[in-house]
Amino acid sequence: MSEEFHVHGAHDHAVEHQAHGGDSLAGYVAIFTAILASVGAVVSYQGGDTQNQAMLFKNEAVLKKTQASDQWNFYQAKSNKGHLMELAADLAPANKRDHYKAQIEKYENDKKEIKLKAEALEAESEQANAKSEHTMHPHHKLAQAMTLIQIAISLASITVLTRKKWLFVVAGVAAAGGLAMWGLALGA
Repeated sequence: MSEEFHVHGAHDHAVEHQAHGGDSLAGYVAIFTAILASVGAVVSYQGGDTQNQAMLFKNEAVLKKTQASDQWNFYQAKSNKGHLMELAADLAPANKRDHYKAQIEKYENDKKEIKLKAEALEAESEQANAKSEHTMHPHHKLAQAMTLIQIAISLASITVLTRKKWLFVVAGVAAAGGLAMWGLALGA
């Protein structure tokens, strides 16, 4: 009968240690970084959504401004035609002047309607622009929150490599700052 003899090497001892107790710091860091990565994904999504919404409002503002510009061009064309009718009325024989004066009055009435429409479109453009600006306000805080969360994840990773627990505390402070900025962004 042969007797088995087993010698524990350093590697075996490390594996056995991990199996029975493990490295609690590494476990905490793993959970910490997993939670921060999940929060970071949400913050990143919100930042992108904020930008998209602001861009949509900005596009609407540009569209309304272009439509207003078209109306002002139409207004100018009616004004030019009115001026031509005034010149024609001055140069026309007396029996034709009433026709030109009626045309002048028609162009003046058209201009009033066009002016109202152009001003309404400009107001809509300004409102859409204001919505874009308002929608963009939380974006800067979301970007700062994401930066602090990424710093926290990096510091936590370095903690495992260097075994410096004070780095984990700094990572926690950076994470808390990121969460605070996220909260401020949500409240904006």
